[in-house]
Parts: sequence; structure tokens; C-alpha cells
Amino acid sequence: MQKYWSNPSTVEWCQYLLNSYAYWTKHDLLQRDGTPLTQAKQLFDHSKIIVSHGTQTDPVLNFGNHAALRLWEMDWEQFTRTPSRQTAEPMNREERSRMLAQARSQGYISNYRGIRISSTGKRFLINHAIIWTVQNASGATVGQAAAFSDWHFLND
Repeated sequence: MQKYWSNPSTVEWCQYLLNSYAYWTKHDLLQRDGTPLTQAKQLFDHSKIIVSHGTQTDPVLNFGNHAALRLWEMDWEQFTRTPSRQTAEPMNREERSRMLAQARSQGYISNYRGIRISSTGKRFLINHAIIWTVQNASGATVGQAAAFSDWHFLND
């Protein structure tokens, strides 16, 4: 598998993810050992699902670790071209928008629960997700991210 995590802009984004998570939650998402490159690899290889999007009017996913790519059944190129709203079915998008607005206004929310859908139509329920605002080194908001490890596929 290509080392997407080693691209300089992805390494920088991973630092934003890690620093912002620690800022809002007062905890580290992972043990912060080694260089930013090492930390990017650790984030990409982490067993937790970790995803993020930017601040566009219709935000596009810009990071998904290996676990997220498997869950959403996409490769890196497809994932990072996908509007993040498409991770939820149309009937769940309003609830998703409210949750993102709440996370934006508070900095983060914990214990989020919601239904999402993979690229092949598999529906799954996520539990106990943490959603946080991603900030750059200057403190400007540059996106939002989510991390969770509790999820299961739904039988329709």
C-alpha cells in the first residue's frame, strides 16, 4: 500500500489532528513519540477509525486512516475526493449537520452516536465517537475530525 501518511501535507495535517484533539479533550489520541512522520504513520495504522474533512462549503474528506478506508470500503484517492456528507444516507444528513454544528460551537463533542454508510451501501452504527474541531498552528479552524472504535454493521 502506498504510504499516503508520508506525504508532507498529510504529515502536517496529522499534527493538526493530534494537537487539536489534545487541545479540546485534554488527552492524547495516541502516544506522541517520535517525529511528526512517525506520528502520522501511527495515526494511519491506529486501530481506531479516524477521519476528517476540511472547511469547504461542502466539506470533502481529507484524511482517513487504514481502518477508516476499510470500513468505508474505499481507497485513499476515492476517500479523499468524497464529500463528507456522503458518509451518511440522505435521511441522516440533517442530524449529522446538527452534530457537526454543535462540535464547531463547543470545540468537540463526545459520546456521539449515528448511522453511516459505506461506499457499497453497507450501513453501520457508530457509538461513542468523539468529534472535534481541527485547528492549524495559528489556531484557525481548518476542519473537523472524528475518532471511534465502537461500531457495528446493521442488518436491513
